[in-house]
Amino acid sequence: MIRYLLRRLPSLLVVLFVASVLIFLVLRLVPGDPAHILAGGDATPDTVAAIRHQLGLDRSIPAQYLTWLGDIFTWNLGRSYIIGGQITDLVGAAFGNTLVLALTALLLAIVAAVLLATATVLWPSRWLTAFATALNTVAVAVPTFVTSVLLVLLFAVVFPILPAGGVPPDGFIARPDIAVQYLILPAVCLALPVFAALTRFLTEALRTELGRQYVLTARSLGIPHRQIVIRGALRNAAPSALTALGVQTGQLLGGAVLVEATFAWPGIGQLIQQGISRRDYPVVQVLLLLSVVIFVAIQLITDLVHAWLDPRIRIGGPA
Repeated sequence: MIRYLLRRLPSLLVVLFVASVLIFLVLRLVPGDPAHILAGGDATPDTVAAIRHQLGLDRSIPAQYLTWLGDIFTWNLGRSYIIGGQITDLVGAAFGNTLVLALTALLLAIVAAVLLATATVLWPSRWLTAFATALNTVAVAVPTFVTSVLLVLLFAVVFPILPAGGVPPDGFIARPDIAVQYLILPAVCLALPVFAALTRFLTEALRTELGRQYVLTARSLGIPHRQIVIRGALRNAAPSALTALGVQTGQLLGGAVLVEATFAWPGIGQLIQQGISRRDYPVVQVLLLLSVVIFVAIQLITDLVHAWLDPRIRIGGPA
């Protein structure tokens, strides 16, 4: 396991370095100047120049990048230009909210996908297969922002039974019953694309496993079909499904931007949107780099768990 991590480490560091350079450069290409925004429309050129000097924006691009990289390594993220406050505090509060939403959506997607995929294989009736196919098609075809608006209109306007947005006023722990009401709509909206992709992948993986030799042997021995699917096929299909889940988790985090904007959820996605619209470079840089780090970490964890579940993968072998 350690040898595998050491082999992966150089490529991961290269990915993070390239991502940091691209994030830093692309944000400099966005139209607008934070100094002009801070100074106001009636500011004199001298005032704008003074603000640019104070923010370090008058230095060369390589010098700004090296300073920012050094601050990242020392966890000195600085202050926000426009939004205000320490970036560490802003990211900490937003990350906690996004983590709760993402984990809830991921749990819903996994449970629903396993149940539907297993049911489709256990009881391969025409109507159940048609229902699963239609549900997956709708979940994939309808964009997240459309789904979120429809859910708000249906369950918060037409039938006002759930909050239209925001987070629980007393936190997620003080009143779990209230927290669940705030979580249902955004979590379901965020989980639908992941659920659809995982259901399709897991269903095909189960059908592939049911055609293997060990399943034919088990059937010849009189082992019940349900036991073969749950104890044999589902277990052997789990490693490959886990790889698909890792990819979908990264896409789930990307979809959180639109979902958080629609449901006024104060998470990483909403903070990124605010930072980009207000040209708040320090906040956006940290958030985008954090997103890349999370995505790379998810892929690494997925590979490790895949190797642990599948004994055919020899992660300790030669590269």
